[in-house]
Amino acid sequence: MIGIRGISQLWTRLYMVQSCKVEFLGATKHVRFHSQNVQVTRLPSGLVIASLENYSPASKIGVFIKAGCRYETPDKQGVTHVLRLASNLTTKGASAFKICYGIEAVGGTLSVTASRENMVYTVDCLRDDIDTVMEYLINVTTAQEFRPWEVSDLTARVKTDKAQAAQNAQIALIEGLHLASYKNSLSNSLYCPDHMVGNIHSEHLHQFVQNNFTSSRMALIGIGVDHTVLKQVGEQFLNIRSGVGTTGAKAQYRGGEIRLPSSSNLVHSVIVSQSAAAGTNEALTYSVLQHLLGAGPHVKRGSSAASRLVQGVAKATTDPFDVSAFNTSYSDSGLFGVYTISQAAAAGDVIKAALAQVKAVADGGVTAVDLTRAKTQLKGHFLMALETSDGFLEAIGTQALADGSYQSPEEMSKKIDNISLSDIANAAKKFISGKKAMASSGNLYKTPFMDEI
Repeated sequence: MIGIRGISQLWTRLYMVQSCKVEFLGATKHVRFHSQNVQVTRLPSGLVIASLENYSPASKIGVFIKAGCRYETPDKQGVTHVLRLASNLTTKGASAFKICYGIEAVGGTLSVTASRENMVYTVDCLRDDIDTVMEYLINVTTAQEFRPWEVSDLTARVKTDKAQAAQNAQIALIEGLHLASYKNSLSNSLYCPDHMVGNIHSEHLHQFVQNNFTSSRMALIGIGVDHTVLKQVGEQFLNIRSGVGTTGAKAQYRGGEIRLPSSSNLVHSVIVSQSAAAGTNEALTYSVLQHLLGAGPHVKRGSSAASRLVQGVAKATTDPFDVSAFNTSYSDSGLFGVYTISQAAAAGDVIKAALAQVKAVADGGVTAVDLTRAKTQLKGHFLMALETSDGFLEAIGTQALADGSYQSPEEMSKKIDNISLSDIANAAKKFISGKKAMASSGNLYKTPFMDEI
């Protein structure tokens, strides 16, 4: 019986094949696998279900929730940091030990990530163990208990996270940049503020979950799982709370400056202005502009020597440096600019030379060949990100959660191809003329202030 069962389920564990022949009790059974597209369904409760059946022997399932740190209230900042660490605590349906042991026993993993917009709970497992890990995924997203003594024990981990983030110059700089750029919501940090460490309690977590973990703010995403099965799980277990939950304040860009002095000989500096909201054609234009200027190395351990920004800055200094375009988009705002890393003595020259390259683009110093190359790089970056299950799940989840749909790679490529030279020049002009925000860290004695640039 064991052998027959194994044969009968063989086709559920084949990966990315068009067809195969299975011999069963002396007869040959021909099994054909049809290519699938991403399927998206919005339930009456507002919950979005999206999946891709790729016949993989391993499955990845994620719950995306509009519950990032931008939805924290001023008196409860840091609650999402603690909530992220509390993902494997005891729930109403399983103890912390059972969650840990149960997932590890089937070779699965549970992870939680957070951005300023969303929280994402993800499980990886073999296809045959979907039922087991889904039970734990549902528990940690819908049946949290937040026992006070377990929440209290997280304080040490919060402090460790903050210490590690403070030692990372890039993380500290980006956090400072958002604080300088926005008046509210997007200015909230991904990490718990010092004055709130140890002051986030069980009732605060319950209140945040009650206000934000509603069906209309969730998306259930699966790769390597049948859409009908995923839809059934969503209908039975994730229709937990109705309503739209906390709407959250619209981001208010203000511009400003923050300086983070340290003893480091390297100066990290980023200068931005407001760009465009995610999902818009203008945001896609900024992505092309980013690759036109230089989005970082395209070769492992490369130097980005062909980057427009690198070539322009190299003429201004002989000291070692690194420079790239900075670009990030949110549901109602975005930031675009230049990120420089240089020796302390050369910081001013590097920053000014980088900004001069953006101005040259705004003045029309871009050829059709330059634009074609930037479009190709962007499409390559986008398509290669979809080659990994993590990147693919994130792409489906963020789009499904934002507007309840999914744009195929072909559709995205066509939109990229439609961007013109005038679109690029207008985006660069908007950056040059826009109100700036600046963040700098390191030995800043030669780093100019924003009004000196």
